[in-house]
Order: sequence, then C-alpha cells, then structure tokens
Amino acid sequence: MTGVWVVLGTLVVAAVAGGLLKARNGRVRAARRAPAAGLPEPVAAALDTGASVTLVQISTTFCTPCRHTRALLGPLAERTDGLNHVELDVTNQPEVARALGVLRTPTTIAYGSDGTELLRVGGVPKAPALLEALAPHLPARVTD
Repeated sequence: MTGVWVVLGTLVVAAVAGGLLKARNGRVRAARRAPAAGLPEPVAAALDTGASVTLVQISTTFCTPCRHTRALLGPLAERTDGLNHVELDVTNQPEVARALGVLRTPTTIAYGSDGTELLRVGGVPKAPALLEALAPHLPARVTD
C-alpha cells in the first residue's frame, strides 16, 4: 500500500512541476541587471546599432525548441521595422550563457541599440506578447 502512495505522490508532484514549467515557458520578463563586466564579446558583436531592438537568441546545437524560436523570430524581425534577430549558439561557449545568467535554451534577450537589456524570454516566445512588450522601444507605426 505504501508503494501506491509513493507513486501517487510522485505523479502529483510531477503534474504540479509540469504545470509550473508550462506556465513560465514563453513568458516575457523584465530586464535583468547588466552583467558586471559588460556584455560578452559575442553578444556585443551581434548587436545591430542600426536597429532599435536586437533580439539575441541563446541556443544550443541539439535544442528543438531553439529551431521553433528561430522560425518564429526570424520572420518577425523581417516584417517589423527596427527589429533585428541574431542567434548565438553557446554549445561551445558556456561562459557566454553564464555571463548572461542564461540557465536554459532557448532564451531570447532583447537589447536596445545602446546594449541595454530591455527584456528576456525563456522558452519559445509568444509573438503577440513579445511585440506588445517591445512596442515602446520600436519606431511608431504610421497608420492610414
């Protein structure tokens, strides 16, 4: 009988943990503090000073959600004025992820043209929520 309770308890804990992870996936969060020593060189080199916002996607080689994120952010940046998307593979550069405080991939960090972190998203972003959060930092759209 004890074994049944252990199995049921494990299932409940797993269900709660899964629900929490699902709720956090793709959620836009406020910017973290800037790294003490500035941005790591690969990130600084990836920033587009001509764009209002650069989305830096932190990925790893065998990350399936990273491919989904790339497929979402690439076209989003192409059709949004002032938005640029860059993907950094940190498989062989874990120090970059460590310096940025990235614990999972994909993580997307939005930077202003001056290198200021604006926001970050863990997991696959939700395009409407991301655009809404970035709206104050992007050029105003002209409506007819």
